[in-house]
Formats: sequence, structure tokens, C-alpha cells
Amino acid sequence: MRYTDIAIIGGGLAGSTAAAMLGRAGIPTVLIDPHQVYPFDFRVEKIGGDLQLARFVRTGIAESVLRSATLDGENWIARFGRLLDRQPSRQYGIMYDALITAIRAEIAGPAEFIRDKVVDVATSSERQRLVLSGGEEISARLVVLANGLNVGLRRMLGIERLVTSFCHSISIGFDFVPVGRPAFPFAAMTYFSERPSDRIPYITLFPVGNRMRANLFTYRQADDPWLRAMRRNPVETLNAALPRLRRLTGEFDVAGDIKIRPADVYVSTGYRQAGVVLVGDAFASTCPVTGTGTDKVFTDVCQLCNVHIPAWLATDGMGEEKITAFYDDPVKTECDAWSNAKAFNFREVSIGSGPYGQAQRWARFLGYLGRGTLRRLHGPQAASAARSANHFRQRPHAADRA
Repeated sequence: MRYTDIAIIGGGLAGSTAAAMLGRAGIPTVLIDPHQVYPFDFRVEKIGGDLQLARFVRTGIAESVLRSATLDGENWIARFGRLLDRQPSRQYGIMYDALITAIRAEIAGPAEFIRDKVVDVATSSERQRLVLSGGEEISARLVVLANGLNVGLRRMLGIERLVTSFCHSISIGFDFVPVGRPAFPFAAMTYFSERPSDRIPYITLFPVGNRMRANLFTYRQADDPWLRAMRRNPVETLNAALPRLRRLTGEFDVAGDIKIRPADVYVSTGYRQAGVVLVGDAFASTCPVTGTGTDKVFTDVCQLCNVHIPAWLATDGMGEEKITAFYDDPVKTECDAWSNAKAFNFREVSIGSGPYGQAQRWARFLGYLGRGTLRRLHGPQAASAARSANHFRQRPHAADRA
């Protein structure tokens, strides 16, 4: 039997970040995952924006991890084949497996990594017991479930998943290659859909090393023939959906495998239990279109590792009343609510045919165009003032400003 304070099941973004944070805090921790080297997985491919970066900084490992990523520096905003704005940008492109490798490099004693799979877990208000596939047993004061979409262990504990929106969106990832020239004229670009009928909110192009990576998002069903066309004839299909994109990119090709990932929006039920806490996608998902899933992960692990775990370990037991404090944490609940609201609002704004969707799309278009015009005429200070004035006119709640 191996004894520890914290046992983390799942070594993706949430689990690996939590292990690195707890190790830095001097808390004995084991991170358990079947993969010594994390395999390719089409998930997070960039980290960016002031709010998201600020949340990452709170983990204490951002500076080291982002050395492995590629900073774009400037992001073009475009629609209808027209460049609206050239925004100063702090987006860091990095493939998910490379991101996890960089985060795991920050794990240090008394935290340690165990390459194995948890096959059984029993929890109580005192100590928790884990059985690994290799036969080893672990006794921990707290189990952190960070195993993402895997439902087996959660069901063993009576924790279920409630899907609130099946196949809410689909993410498509591929390499975007210039034809007839060495590079594109932009460092990064976000190109919004030309027609809501195409069911595409936007495509984002960003550098990862010396590659230009594309993340295309669509609101379709998983069996939509359009997805098969995208796999077989990606350039032709993309040009049909976004016909004026080439005015800015020039001729392009698609290289390598095309990864397609449908995403449900769901929440967990029955999770308020002694001895175990869920973080990241293990607790609830959001829509990848919004880019807020990473915000949720960083918020979860920061509140758990910086606030709650140190307080819980200071006294005996690990009863339900302790665990409940994390789920009711106002910082966590605000981020969860903000992320969930954005998932449904972004879909309505992107493909809604009613007056609200149309008005929001034109407001977004004119807002970007106005800020871009000010930036060209008067420089970044005037564009910043315009952005601040626009935020002031909206509700002043922190989640809305994000």
C-alpha cells in the first residue's frame, strides 16, 4: 500500500496542472495516467487572451510552459473577405500533447507520476483506496478525478452525466498550407462566417512552430454528409463554405490528417461526495467554439489547489462538507456559468436566423471594423479607448467583460 495526501486520476490538462501545483506547494501527490508520454489528442491547441493567460499565470507554471509555445503577436480579424482589424495578440499555439509534456516537466517532489490505470476506487470521509491495474494499491486523503470524458470510474462512484446539448458543436483541425509562396501575409487570423446558413461560426488560423494550424468550428450533426466532404475534399469544401476567405489567404492547401471532434455540453450529477472531487471536463464540459474550456480548467485547479486543498488538509477527515465548499466556490461557479452561457449564446449569434442573431452579427462586424479603423488612423491608444468605451456600455459584470 502506497500512502499519499492527494491521488489525481487522469494526466491531461487539469490533472497534470494540479499535480505540478501541489508539488510546488509541498503536498504529497501522485498523478496516475496510462500514458508515460501523452499521445496526440485533438483538444486545446492554443492559449490566449488576457483573461485566460491571467488564469494560467495563477497556476505558477505559465512562464515555463509557454516557452514551448508559439506566440503570434498579431491577429487579423476578417469577414466577407475583408480585413477588419489587426489586433495586437497574445495567443500561444501549442499542440495538446506538447502542452501536457511541458506541464508534466514542472511536476516535482513531493508530487510524482505513476504510469498505470486505476481499475477500482472506494471513497469515504477519511481515506480513499485506489487499485491499479498492476495490482498496486494507493491510500489517499483525497481523490481528484481529472479523467475528462472517461465515465467508468465516475459511474463506479454513482456519478452520472447529464447531457444538456447533444453534439452542440464540431471542431475540425488541420494544417493550413500556402500554395505558390513560402508563407501567409498574416501571423494569425480569425475569419468569421459569411452566411449563417453555412453553420460555421469562424475559422481560426494560428502558428504552431513553423506550421500554420487551422481550427474550424461548425454547428452540425455528427452524421452530416458535409463532414465526409470535408475529409475527402477539404479545400473545395472550405472554399464553398467560405468563398471569400482566399482574398486574404491566397491559394491554400490542407496537409496531414483532418481531425474531427464532436462535443456535447454536459454536467455531472451526484458528485457531492466525501473523499472525491471532480475538475475540468470530468465535472462539466463546455463548447470548444467559445475557447472557455481552458478557462474552466485553470479556474478549477487554481481554486482547488491554492484555496481548498490546503484548508482541507489542515484538519482531519475529508467529508462531504469540505468537498461542497469547492463546488460552491463563487469564483468557480461564476466561471462555470459564464462558460455555459457563452456556449449557447455563441451558437445563437452564429447561426440564428432571427432578428437577435442578425443584429449581433452586424454589431460584431461593425465593432471590429470601427476598432480597426481607429487603430489605422490614430494608433493603438485610440483603439484601446474605443474598446474600453464599448465594454463600459455593456453590463459591468466581470464574466460579461470576458
